[in-house]
Formats: sequence, structure tokens, C-alpha cells
Amino acid sequence: MTAQADSTTTQAFALELHQVSRAFVAGQRRVSALDDVSLRVQRGRATGLIGPDGAGKTTLMRLAAGLLLPDSGNVSVLGLDTTRDALAVQSNIGYMPQRFGLYEDLSVQENLDLYADLQGVPHNERQARYRELMHMTGLAPFTQRLAGRLSGGMKQKLGLACTLVRPPRLLLLDEPTVGVDPVSRRELWAIVYRLVQEQAMSVLLSTAYLDEAERCGEVILLHEGRVLWTGVPQSFSEHVQGRTYVAAAPGLNKRTVQERLSRNNDVLDAVIQGDHVRVVMRSDTVPTLAQLLPGEADAQLTAVAPRFEDAFIDRLKSGQAVAAHAAQPESMATPDTAPTTTGPVIAVHKVQRRFGDFYAVRNVSFEVRRGEVFGLLGANGAGKTTTFRMLCGLLPASGGELRVAGLDLRVAAAAARARIGYMSQKFSLYGQLTVRENLSFFASCYGLNGERQHARIDWALHEFELRSSADAVSADLSLGYKQRLALACALMHEPEILFLDEPTSGVDPLARREFWHRINAQAEHGVTVLVTTHFMEEAEYCDRLAIMAAGEVLTLGTPIEIKAAAHTPQQPDPTMEDAFIALIEAHERSQAA
Repeated sequence: MTAQADSTTTQAFALELHQVSRAFVAGQRRVSALDDVSLRVQRGRATGLIGPDGAGKTTLMRLAAGLLLPDSGNVSVLGLDTTRDALAVQSNIGYMPQRFGLYEDLSVQENLDLYADLQGVPHNERQARYRELMHMTGLAPFTQRLAGRLSGGMKQKLGLACTLVRPPRLLLLDEPTVGVDPVSRRELWAIVYRLVQEQAMSVLLSTAYLDEAERCGEVILLHEGRVLWTGVPQSFSEHVQGRTYVAAAPGLNKRTVQERLSRNNDVLDAVIQGDHVRVVMRSDTVPTLAQLLPGEADAQLTAVAPRFEDAFIDRLKSGQAVAAHAAQPESMATPDTAPTTTGPVIAVHKVQRRFGDFYAVRNVSFEVRRGEVFGLLGANGAGKTTTFRMLCGLLPASGGELRVAGLDLRVAAAAARARIGYMSQKFSLYGQLTVRENLSFFASCYGLNGERQHARIDWALHEFELRSSADAVSADLSLGYKQRLALACALMHEPEILFLDEPTSGVDPLARREFWHRINAQAEHGVTVLVTTHFMEEAEYCDRLAIMAAGEVLTLGTPIEIKAAAHTPQQPDPTMEDAFIALIEAHERSQAA
């Protein structure tokens, strides 16, 4: 029998790291993932682990799970040394990695049985545990459904149930809500709260969603393998007090306002928030409109309370070590795209897509104008990706009409694809090729050769700050750099339409800001952008939105209009997430009725 941790231990900490370092070899480079890290995670609470892409969060998780050994230092889990007692550690913890290994050809019940076998759960204890887990996750009606046919949110809940099939004393969750919609995120968080509050379970979770970290009892901020800050969330943003504002200029597009503010040396951060641009100043000196937006007589500037994300950006951007990462990329040098048609660039009219008797998309209609950023939102399984694939000419519609760049996709799909750039939900480039080889391959696919190809590759390496990684194998890149490369490949042929399917899933707020700076620049040059996202704050960047559920469009309008429709006496100032959840829940109630 595997040794168990002493249940009578009086230690107050579920996890302790003392001067831990861990490095890896990537190609010809030695990369330090953790550098002399010391920290403690208290028992019986949820602790959030945050930091930019490549900060060392996953390495720390794998060390805590006993799956990696430190190069130096000590890791203690529940009083056990992970180097000497790795098996004992693993018998006391639950670990859900970013890509949890569900077996998609097995049913929900068969996955549970498999993980119960692997974790040695006695047969006489299983049924009671299964009932509890299925009730907790809401999966009880779906035990016979194949895991591969579950939505993204349901897959995450099943992964969590499999991790919990033997109750652990410490639960390690590595970005458990990446790629799931706000409703599913809320449901997963309800499960975590219940585990902590009712079962006194210790939880360490890493997340790219800062609102999730803010709900934790304690937060640890990692950057470049070092602990940058640790403490309770309430104290995290104290140091930016008196430096946060919202700005608006009625005569200017909010993207233009953001761009102008971002170029101001006194401004640390500028991000679109509803009708305004949220500003974090570098110092607590009160700014003036003449200083921030010269020449805009009708502009407005209002002081607001700091929020968690303001402090996150400030702590990272303020350090000299992050200057290169945090710097705003240069404005895209892409020339204005010559329009090939007048009227809507994308026209979708009563489009349907059936798979047998199942309607993935039903009677969807909308139009997108040239230079517009149009957002397509919806819960997992709403039909967004299916709609995308039809618009890219990768999947034929079962009914209705689709026109892209003035071309009917029923008869001219190949011609339309030549005018489209597409960035898929999952990294879909060639991991065994280098950055430069991927750029060359996609340039060739788009018909670029000779001097033209060399010029575009040089443009991409410079514009996306990839030159230092040009000869690195793409599979070894961090998620943020994979995202840069994928967008660069999609733009190699200077398309007039850009399709982005959840392009920022799993990346940190700094990388999301860089990404949207590039997208806004494309829109300003006349490129039409259609994007899906589960980050509701990113929906604010869009000119208009369509929110889908069960293959249908529930509402269509500007972010302001959609939030206004969710206004109630109980919720006088709804966020986009509030509006989204209200729409989805109302649709579910009507379907149930």
C-alpha cells in the first residue's frame, strides 16, 4: 500500500517551496523556468497562481505533483518531500493539467471507471462517490454520452470529476477554465468554492483570468521564474490608488482614443472598457486632458478606483526586466486593403448547418462591414466555430446564403479563401518546423514567392518581434509567441478579411493587449475582422456583436445596446458578462419551458 502523509501533522501549509530552481533545454538554449523560488500555500483555502505566459506556473504545478524534480531546493507537499516520496505525494493530491487526458471514445461513466481503477478506489465506495461528483458537476443526465461529444465546459467538469474520484487533500488545477464560456466558468468556480468551504480542501490553481484570482484567499504572482508578489487579493491593487482613470472623446472612435493614449509616455496602460478607455498613469500626478488628448475639447477624464488587472499590468510593466515584453508593438505597416466589393464584406442570410438530424447552426443571419470588428459570442457548443468554418469555405452550408468579399461560397469558395486570413482556436501550425519555416510555408501556400516572399517574412519577423526566435522549433515556443506566429502566418498575404477563432484563449493580459493592438491596427487599415472570444471584456473591443446559443442568434447589436438590454433594478450597470449570462439563462429557461 502506498504510504500516506501523517494525518496528525500540525503543519499549516499544504505546499512549501524553499529556494527551488528548475531549468530546461530548448534547442540550443537553457531556459530557467523557476529561479530560487520560495513560497508557501496554506491549507484549507484556494490560492491563485498568476503571471504572464512563460512565468513558470505549469513547472511549479508539475513540481508540486511530483512529476518533475527540482534542480536545487526542496519541495514539500503535505509534509512529504516530493524528491524522496513522490508516490506518497501523488496518492494525496489531485492534479488536473491544462490538457487533461479524457478518453473521447469512452462515455462519461467509462472515464470515471477508468480513473477510479487508476487511482485504486475500492469498488464498494465508487457508486456513492460517482453520485456525489455527478450531482456536483451537473453531469448526471449525461453519464452514457461519449466524452468526445461533450461541450468544452462539460469536458472540463468531467476532467475535474475524474481528478476528484478519490478525494485529494491538495487539488492542483492548471488553468482549468481556459477555453470555456462564462456560464461554464461560473459553474466550475462553484465546484471549487464547495470543495474549499465544505470539505476544507486545499486548492492551488493557475489562471489567465484575473477575476478568478481575485476570488482566491491568497494570490501568488510569478514572473520570469521568480515570485514578484504574494498576499491577499484585497491588497494587490493598493499601490495604484490615485493613478486610474477612464477617458472618452465623443468625436473619436474608442480604438483611436486607446491608440493615442497608448503612445503617451505618461500612460502605463490604456485598454478599452465599455464606451471609455481605462487608463493607468505611471505616477500619481493628476493628468490633464490637454496632456492626454490634446486638441479634443469635448474629451472627458474621470478618476476611478483601481482594479486587480490594473495592478497586475503595473507590477509587470514597471520592472526593467519586462520592458521588451510589455512594450507596445509598432503600428502595422500593412497598406490599406483595396476593397473588392461595395456593401457588406460578409453577408450571412438564414444559414443552416445540419449533421444528420442535429442542427449545429439554424437560420443565422448577420452582416459585417469593411473595417469593422465583429464579435461572435456564445456558450461552448453554440455553433460559433461551425459558422466560422462555413465562412472560410471549409464546411458547406446545409441551407441559406453565405457571401464573403462579394463571392458566393457555394460556387467560389476557393476564390474567397484567397482573400481570407484564418487563425484557428487551437495552435494549428507545424510544430516540428521553425518559426521561419512556418512563415515560408504559409507564404508559399498563399502564392507568395521570390522577393515578395522574403519581404513578407522579414516584415513578420520584425512586426511580431519574432526575429530572435526565427530558428526556434515552433512547438517549443511559449503560448504567447505561438499566438504571434499564428497571426503572422494568417496575415502573410495581406488579406482583406481576418477570421479569429478564440485567438487569445489561455494567454495572459499583457499578451492579449499586444494582440488587440495589432488587430485594431488592421481594422484601422480597412481589414474586416470577425472574432470569437470567451473573454467578455474583449467583446467591448468589437464594434458590434452577435450572441449565439444552440445554433441560433439570440441578439445582435453594439456592446452598449446589449448591456443596456440587460439593465434591471437589481443590476443597474451590467457588465458584458452579466448581459451574456442573462441572455443564455433566459434562453435555457425558454427551451426548458
